[in-house]
Amino acid sequence: MSMETTDQDVRDRADMEQLQAGHDAALNDLMERHASPVFHFLCRMVGNEDDANDLAQETFVRVFKSAKSFRAEQRFSTWLFTIAANLARNHFRWRARHPNLSLDAENAETQQTLGSTLPANTPTPKEAALARERAAAVCAAVGNLPADLREAIVLCEWEERSLAEAATILEATPKAVESRLYRARGLLRARLKSWM
Repeated sequence: MSMETTDQDVRDRADMEQLQAGHDAALNDLMERHASPVFHFLCRMVGNEDDANDLAQETFVRVFKSAKSFRAEQRFSTWLFTIAANLARNHFRWRARHPNLSLDAENAETQQTLGSTLPANTPTPKEAALARERAAAVCAAVGNLPADLREAIVLCEWEERSLAEAATILEATPKAVESRLYRARGLLRARLKSWM
């Protein structure tokens, strides 16, 4: 065992004692020394940097949560890598139960890809144009309302404030705001009849 390793073991134990005593900042020192080796270990284990990064972060979350179970006679790095290896195993088990299916993989029978058979999530150009026109018409109609009605609609409908909150903001009673909303909705219905 080299002097450097022994020195690191001593620092690791001291930081774990600090962490067990409730000094959360000790985790930063442990992460500074071990985050890169754990990440590289997990990269080699799972073969994907994004998954390895997530698992490395989860490893240190587990270190923090399980600090009380660390025993001073064991090497911290062994304990740490055991946690990381267990997380990698869990990751593989999860992946086995939830396989990824490529949207570019061809079906042997139909010679079509899965991606080409799924319905598109995006609106058609016609639907997108209509949505933009409808939004512009609503904005214009709201903009043309009298100020007191416009404020009530914007606060209650777009900002999703309660009647009580809107009343406080507008320095009015909740009943007055409710009345303004009723009138504003009636005007908007009439002005936007062609869009309904």
